[in-house]
Amino acid sequence: MDLVLEAADRHLLTPYVYPAGWPEDEPCRQLLSLFVITNLGALALYLLFGTLSYYFIFDHELKKHPQFLENQVSREIAYALHSLPWISVPTVALFFAEVRGYSKLYDNIEDSPYGWSGVFLSMLSFLFFTDMGIYWIHRGLHHKLFYKRFHKPHHLWKIATPFASHAFHPVDGFMQSLPYHVYPFLFPLHKVTYLGLYIFVNVWTISIHDGDYRVPRLLRHIINGSAHHTDHHLYFDYNYGQYFTLWDKIGGSYKSPSSFEGKGPHDYLRKLREK
Repeated sequence: MDLVLEAADRHLLTPYVYPAGWPEDEPCRQLLSLFVITNLGALALYLLFGTLSYYFIFDHELKKHPQFLENQVSREIAYALHSLPWISVPTVALFFAEVRGYSKLYDNIEDSPYGWSGVFLSMLSFLFFTDMGIYWIHRGLHHKLFYKRFHKPHHLWKIATPFASHAFHPVDGFMQSLPYHVYPFLFPLHKVTYLGLYIFVNVWTISIHDGDYRVPRLLRHIINGSAHHTDHHLYFDYNYGQYFTLWDKIGGSYKSPSSFEGKGPHDYLRKLREK
């Protein structure tokens, strides 16, 4: 995040926003800047990719499903916009620790002990590490002690749209993002790679709520796509994973998507039309 902060300071904040005498590395200034940048960035990612997905990928026929709520899209957006600033508070604290040099993020490829291969391997390990962390956190949020208070709001959307992707209770949203932020404090990661992965995970979160259930046949039981996550919303106790089905299979919570078996939301709508 320090790359984004440096760019914002250089092109906008130092010359046009903050008093000339306020040093760029002063902690209060960094915290304030990170809070604004994090919120604007999250809002831009959510609204941009959510809107693109909603209008160009999401099948609007799904809005005719009996479990699609009245005014659902506006409710999803309103809930997300209310939650994102609160989610950003602990997130900014972690970004601040990164900026202050407490993480293992590095600037140059030469700083990786394995060069470019190390960058590639760190991308894979980031995906597998965060997938594991999100699986167990997500599954924990389904425990009766936490579900009703924190995770149930996200399950209001049985037939989700891309705008449901960030419509979480703030505690729920932060907890499920925590593995992304913890990784660079435990393992070396290139700063640009980290920014790219951060954008990717937000887009992926939108994509698994987009109602497009198509997955290459060879990857149907490997990649956790929208079909898998739709069944999570519909049937509750299955498919907690983020990118892969690995941990659901290990944890005994894997369910082959109903849409692959001719029993998904589209099939239900087709049978309604045929009656």
